[in-house]
Amino acid sequence: MPALPDAFLSAPIAHRGLHGPGKPENSLAAAQAAIDAGYGIELDIQPASDGTPMVFHDYRLKRLVGQDGVIGQYDVEALAAMRILGSDQGVPTLAEFLELVAGKVPLLVEIKDQDGHLGANIGTLHQKVVEVLEGYDGPVAVMSFNPHVVEAVHALRPGLPVGLTTCDFPAEDWPLIDDERRVYLAGISDYDRSGASFISHDKVELGNPRVDALKAMGAPILCWTVRSEAEEEAARRIADNITFEGYLPPV
Repeated sequence: MPALPDAFLSAPIAHRGLHGPGKPENSLAAAQAAIDAGYGIELDIQPASDGTPMVFHDYRLKRLVGQDGVIGQYDVEALAAMRILGSDQGVPTLAEFLELVAGKVPLLVEIKDQDGHLGANIGTLHQKVVEVLEGYDGPVAVMSFNPHVVEAVHALRPGLPVGLTTCDFPAEDWPLIDDERRVYLAGISDYDRSGASFISHDKVELGNPRVDALKAMGAPILCWTVRSEAEEEAARRIADNITFEGYLPPV
């Protein structure tokens, strides 16, 4: 499997872009701010009604745009016309995001689970993402909490670095997943099968013995989401790089 490019290990990665007032998460404005500061960018992908990859974190629209419904019910034009957190920013497509970034900083693309249980019913969003990334000239890697998504992306485009987004999968945060499946996922058991070449792990759970074992094997360890200098100092004892928000780590 292809190695994670060194660019993902040199500068901190801005969680959903360098967001703040007037520059909401996963917006083009937040991407531009990260580019200007020299940070990498982590972004999330959800589908529009026709399957177009949109840069948006939540399944439901309420928190970010203030209206009911799920993102997959709306077409690209309707999502572009929405305003995120009262700003002048609409919901961008992945293609628009790539056009703006244009290889200036590394992009860590997280495909959100479409199965509901981190199972095999992943739909076609991963295929659409691979299609949009075709020909992109810049450091980019794809990851997901769902190992089936990671495996499918790797099968479609073996030269694209892929990784697993991981944690200890506590029941209170993952109520739709049964206990056996949560234990299995917490063991990062699909690392080799999925074609992964890195993980991005919850910062508070970096003591997981499997994380230590992967690091000993040479796997890059990223982590999420660091929100202070103190948290960064603790995370970097294990992690090779951080995904951050809420403060400005040195580049």
